[in-house]
Amino acid sequence: MTCAACSTRVEKRLNKLTGVLKANVNLASEKAMVEYDADATNVKAIIDLVEKTGYGAKEIVQVNEDEERLRRKKEYEKLELRLIIASLLTLPFLIEMTGMFAQSEVMVSEYLQFGLATIVQFWIGWRFYEGAYKSLRGGSANMDVLVAIGTSAAYFYSVYYTFVEPGDIYYEASTVIITLILLGKFLELRAKGRTSEAIKKLMKLQAKTARVIRGDREQDIPIEEVRVGDIILVRPGEKVPVDGIITEGHSTLDESMITGESVPVSKAVGDEVIGATINKHGSFRFRATKVGKDTALAQIIRLVDEAQGSKAPIQRLADKIAGIFVPVVMGIAVITFLITWLLTDFQTAMIHAVAVLVIACPCALGLATPTAIMVGTGRGAESGILIKGGESLETAHKITTVVLDKTGTITKGKPEVTDLVPAGSFSERKLLRLAASGEIGSEHPVAGAIVEKAKAEGIDLAESSHFQAIPGHGIEAEVDGKKVLIGNLKLMKDRGVDVSDWTRQMEELESEGKTVMMAAVEGSLAGLLAVADTVKETSAEAIDALKQMGIEVVMITGDNRRTAEAIARQVGIERVLAEVLPEHKAEQVSQLKEQGKVVAMVGDGINDAPALAAADVGMAIGTGTDVAMEAADVTLMRGDLRSIPDAISLSKMTMKKIRQNLFWAFIYNVIGIPIAAFGFLSPIIAGAAMALSSVSVVSNSLLLKRWKAS
Repeated sequence: MTCAACSTRVEKRLNKLTGVLKANVNLASEKAMVEYDADATNVKAIIDLVEKTGYGAKEIVQVNEDEERLRRKKEYEKLELRLIIASLLTLPFLIEMTGMFAQSEVMVSEYLQFGLATIVQFWIGWRFYEGAYKSLRGGSANMDVLVAIGTSAAYFYSVYYTFVEPGDIYYEASTVIITLILLGKFLELRAKGRTSEAIKKLMKLQAKTARVIRGDREQDIPIEEVRVGDIILVRPGEKVPVDGIITEGHSTLDESMITGESVPVSKAVGDEVIGATINKHGSFRFRATKVGKDTALAQIIRLVDEAQGSKAPIQRLADKIAGIFVPVVMGIAVITFLITWLLTDFQTAMIHAVAVLVIACPCALGLATPTAIMVGTGRGAESGILIKGGESLETAHKITTVVLDKTGTITKGKPEVTDLVPAGSFSERKLLRLAASGEIGSEHPVAGAIVEKAKAEGIDLAESSHFQAIPGHGIEAEVDGKKVLIGNLKLMKDRGVDVSDWTRQMEELESEGKTVMMAAVEGSLAGLLAVADTVKETSAEAIDALKQMGIEVVMITGDNRRTAEAIARQVGIERVLAEVLPEHKAEQVSQLKEQGKVVAMVGDGINDAPALAAADVGMAIGTGTDVAMEAADVTLMRGDLRSIPDAISLSKMTMKKIRQNLFWAFIYNVIGIPIAAFGFLSPIIAGAAMALSSVSVVSNSLLLKRWKAS
């Protein structure tokens, strides 16, 4: 594909194919992403349609960086050779145009000019004829059509006045135009290569081999042969080959290539390790849990690849214009030719028409959005911000309200038991044993804290049965044959447990930002357990940064209002949505959207997934669950809330570049075509301007590489 008209044509044809649900064709990445019904069509039918449209295609089963690099290298070298030859053949024309050898008969020889121009026109410029033929055969017109018609008009006009009758010749116009356009394509190809550098860097991070322990032997095997369950040894300075869990040893790992976080992370037995991270100090063994395409790095590469191939809604206008652009320009060129011929002569009319055809190529239009998205999403990935696609990237800059889940998002998500207040005949130890025995079956972070506390105190847990979780309220179970309830005040009131003498003490603990759980046995209160989840060190700073951007920050939590407000005060949040059950979080997000707000939801748990999906932009904390990451539009790999203002800042910067690119692409044609039509622009200058327009758009997008996360 050579311009926006090409990609728009292919996309339109694909979207009309029976069975295709959605097709998106990206000019910059030269990829089509097609969502289709496998019962109605298949990959072969899709490829056949692309070929009938005048282009070639093949299925990408797996992104192979070596193959991609080799293909780009061949394309680059082929274009470079042709450009060198074209430049050498064009040099005599440039020398003559500057008047350096005005007296030389050899230089001004019509036959020498004919010979040089013919080589450039039909060997160097054959790509334009080939592209024009395929495009016209597919029922459309693209940049190649404009270049082929424009340069052919100048060339064959000159041939007529060389061999049929004497007259002015314009070989230099066709020759210089082809060389300049080729120069533009060469610079564009080189710049486009830099837009996808992020994904190349990610692919290079992958380890090539793994030291696997099988039987009693250590053996180095290719990473492709590692299987789930393998025990792998990692020594200091080595890369972790795949994802897994440490079974022996401890170390510190540099995870910056995945999370963007520069501070090394301590790891011990039971901790997760991520493939491609670097082991700094100690040796350790780990059990492989994810290999191949399931590893975190492979998922990141897939997400970045899909994002870079996606399209932002702002591109739709450019696509519509590109779809009708070339036929309209050809119409303008014909009208320019006829009017100028009537007013002046054939020669002047031809020159004006050629200038219109050459300057109007819609290359910059097709590159304006995708190149910025490629650089923006790539830069984000390098900083631990994974943006799923162009639509998410575009929406993020409009965010007016950020809703933050409390546990694991604002707080560390690892609560600890801080207070034990026994009631009646219970002691602290007896209360802890009862609560931990009842909570052993729960996956809630608070339950985990109670069980951990009991284990740390060396308490043997009692037998429990008939465990039942009551979402948003607590649990009930049988411990030592007795009915036990552990949960919040509402649960106790619903089950008729008298807690009236303990509410004041409960309120005092909650005012300190602690979550208070009540334990009851056979309908009588056994005591209170207070659990505190500490706030992340950077949460207050991130929330302050969001406020400075003019964004409203809301906290949402299932905790009671007093506890929630105590945490909110610590981080500077004024608005709190407390006592919200997991299934109602999405409703709260929808209500905010109904008020006309553009809402971002930030969470890390499975119960956040519906709310993430309901928000305009769902942001998952990358340290959370795969389900949350799948439901989200943006994944923050660092688990640091400062990534939220960073993601919004990156979106704003990318959208700014897209608007600049589209403005220059449009204004260039809006101003250039009339100037060319009125004869104020020679075809050679038009060719140079057209060639540089694409390069300027790609170069402007590359300025996004300067963006830095906080």
